[in-house]
Amino acid sequence: MSARTTRNRMLAAAAITFATLTLAACNDGGGVREEGASKVTASTESPSTSATTSSPSDKTNEGTSTGAGQTANDTTDTTGSTNSTGSSGSKDSAATSAPTSTRCSSTTTRTTATEVSRPLNHVLLTVTNTGAGNCNLIGYPAVRFGEAQSVPPAFEDSKPQAVVTLAPGESGYASVLLSAADGSGSNGYTAKSLSVLLNNSTGDAARPSLPAKGVYVDDSISVTYWQSTMADALTW
Repeated sequence: MSARTTRNRMLAAAAITFATLTLAACNDGGGVREEGASKVTASTESPSTSATTSSPSDKTNEGTSTGAGQTANDTTDTTGSTNSTGSSGSKDSAATSAPTSTRCSSTTTRTTATEVSRPLNHVLLTVTNTGAGNCNLIGYPAVRFGEAQSVPPAFEDSKPQAVVTLAPGESGYASVLLSAADGSGSNGYTAKSLSVLLNNSTGDAARPSLPAKGVYVDDSISVTYWQSTMADALTW
């Protein structure tokens, strides 16, 4: 055997040895396991696991946010109720704006005294509301003819069932029996002036004119309560 042949065999043996070592290293599987470990680690830290995990503080904040929202809704509801109540307040304002009545006075009325032919010996008092609002004629007129110191009584049967209320421009009536038709009265006299307290009370008196010749008055004098019609006033 030549030296060249011996050298070639040694090189071939060295190559076989190197190949064997390389194959053993591959069969060790270290590289494959490292790739597997990488995949397992990625799976462990999956997005779904992170998404479903929440801290106690997050839950607390979440509950607080919901409660605040509910409080806001409650506040809105309460405000709505308040506004509704305000509407009622508007209805109470409309009710108070309805027309109201006060006692009629000589400053907001015009009073006349008219001598009538029927019934005999009667004067008709007419009071017309000249004011801007309603007024009431309460009770009966307190009349004084001439220098009389007292006022005559009223016919109790003439008392109406309700107070006479006059709207602007409307009139109320009362009649005065001046003297007895059969001449049975006493202490008669002729009166040329008349004062009338509309509500049988103190205050400014109306002073309607009488006929120029005056009217005859005696102790039979009486008046009716205020009436809403002329016919009712002349019944007594």
